Amino acid sequence: MATPHIEAKIGEIAETILLPGDPLRAKAIADHYLSDVVQFNHVRNMLGYTGLYKGKRVSVMGTGMGMPSMAIYSYELIQVYGVKNLIRIGTAGALQENLKLHDIVVAQAASTDSNFGKQYGLDGEIAAIPDFQLLLNALKEAEALGLKYHVGTVLSSDVFYHIDKDNWRKWQKTGALCIEMEAYALFLNAAYLGAAALAINTISDSLVTGEQLSQEERQNSYADIMKVAMGLV
Repeated sequence: MATPHIEAKIGEIAETILLPGDPLRAKAIADHYLSDVVQFNHVRNMLGYTGLYKGKRVSVMGTGMGMPSMAIYSYELIQVYGVKNLIRIGTAGALQENLKLHDIVVAQAASTDSNFGKQYGLDGEIAAIPDFQLLLNALKEAEALGLKYHVGTVLSSDVFYHIDKDNWRKWQKTGALCIEMEAYALFLNAAYLGAAALAINTISDSLVTGEQLSQEERQNSYADIMKVAMGLV
């Protein structure tokens, strides 16, 4: 049973899926980490693969950029294909001075400037949080690997090029560690549909210092968060 955006048949996608934004990164992950790989999607070139990692079945698929794209793919993966664990692996911009390039941020919660949560029609604001067990396991993996990581709130923004260049400073004061564009929608979809989700980001640039990784360095910085993510499979 295909959806408008995923052509896989039921059963072709594993219960655990890794979700980078870039579909080519999904392909690279499948090529490098998985065996017995089968491609299950190429609709809109949003590549998706299922294979084995240390004998365990796992899938990986691109989601594109931003909450609307993440919301579409995560909804279909959970609601139609029965995916149980969705792990976002991406990059983020540091909002705090103590976060350095290549540092890992595991999202404990996501704030947002999006209206995504308004669809639930609640008399208040819904909290967007990850699955606790996935969060706990990710921290154990990072500790065991000796990686430098941070845990806290991330900002999921709808705006990449903000007209107010200093807007991020307001979010900095709330204690948000970094800014990205997907976790909020992923967390709410998973919570509402009964799945588990987590977001692990590596710091690719800093709004505080202006530093940023090159495109090649951004690719290579994935190595550490992949070690953590694969430990959750």
